[in-house]
Amino acid sequence: MAISACYHLTGALTALWGAALPATDTRLNLGPGRLGNLLLILGIGAIIAMPAAGRLADRTGSRRLLRLAGPLCALGLGGPAIATSPAWLFCATFVLGLLMGTLNVALNTQAVLMERQLSRPIMSTLHGTWTLGAVLGGAAVTAGLHPAIGAFLLAILFWVPAKALPTPQTPPLPTAVTAAAVVPGALPGFPILAALGVLGGAAFLTEGTAIDWAGIHAQRVLGATPATGSLVYTLFFVSMTIVRFTGDRVRARLGPPRTLLTAGLTAASGYALILVAPLLIGGLFLAIAGWCLTAAGMALVWPVIASAIGTAGNGTAKGLSTVTTISYAGTLAGPALIGYVASTSSLTMAMILPAVLALVVALAGPPILRSIGRHVSGLP
Repeated sequence: MAISACYHLTGALTALWGAALPATDTRLNLGPGRLGNLLLILGIGAIIAMPAAGRLADRTGSRRLLRLAGPLCALGLGGPAIATSPAWLFCATFVLGLLMGTLNVALNTQAVLMERQLSRPIMSTLHGTWTLGAVLGGAAVTAGLHPAIGAFLLAILFWVPAKALPTPQTPPLPTAVTAAAVVPGALPGFPILAALGVLGGAAFLTEGTAIDWAGIHAQRVLGATPATGSLVYTLFFVSMTIVRFTGDRVRARLGPPRTLLTAGLTAASGYALILVAPLLIGGLFLAIAGWCLTAAGMALVWPVIASAIGTAGNGTAKGLSTVTTISYAGTLAGPALIGYVASTSSLTMAMILPAVLALVVALAGPPILRSIGRHVSGLP
């Protein structure tokens, strides 16, 4: 399916950016401070682009926008890859952030429209395909592929599935997808969209904490070797990938509210194991199990949120861009919040924040999804 290939290539694109950062740091002698600013600039660019991308996708169609944004975003990777000064790097990264934000909205909008056309959940599987692309992209850089060459190749490869994307239709959703939680109708108002955005932000911060700090926690708190720390990071992504490829069947069986409840409680249980791991014998193994549980839970959250707003009715791109823009605040704030708590208290104490946010997802998510169902169906 063409949309699966687009997700796969987007994952590879994201990995090319992330895997090339150490080499960029060395080449331009950036240091931690400027690296942090670089990541912030990327996120700011994405957030600025998302609302405009939503309006553009509604006006011209997500398929047309995706055909343009995919290859351009891939080419945009070349700017940071060949930058010869920090100033050039920051400007090129801001442009890349704009393109990534546009691609994110176009890709997710096209996916939820395809899900409606197919009358079955596909969002979790698509995100699993994204994860596989990220793994392969990172491996390509590790094997010696220059990011600029990778950017050019991805731009060519992206054009093929983007060109093959069908025009999605939007028939009413069957019970297997809606599960009496999300039904087609009018787009929910901003308060409901904002609530979904806050929920997505909590999920992104919870997931981002695991990605950024799992290996470091294993080393600094539990005394693991650097190799074991890398293994924890790898196992986290393996667990997430496996669950994402089974997540659509789970959502079809449980329905979105119960899936979100289960996912949030699973992630919170994982963080509970991580918090008690330093106090118990075999703490490292408990922590690894905790990170795997966290990955299994968080793997399902964003696909459910994206699908919920996408299947809520008209104005899909605008709704998705609103929710995604608010949610990305969690991505931007997460590293700073965790780092601040860790530096002023301890890394173990910092893990309390994502644990609480996982519970917020579990407890607040289902009522929010049900409120969308009541809103679009006209029920009180």
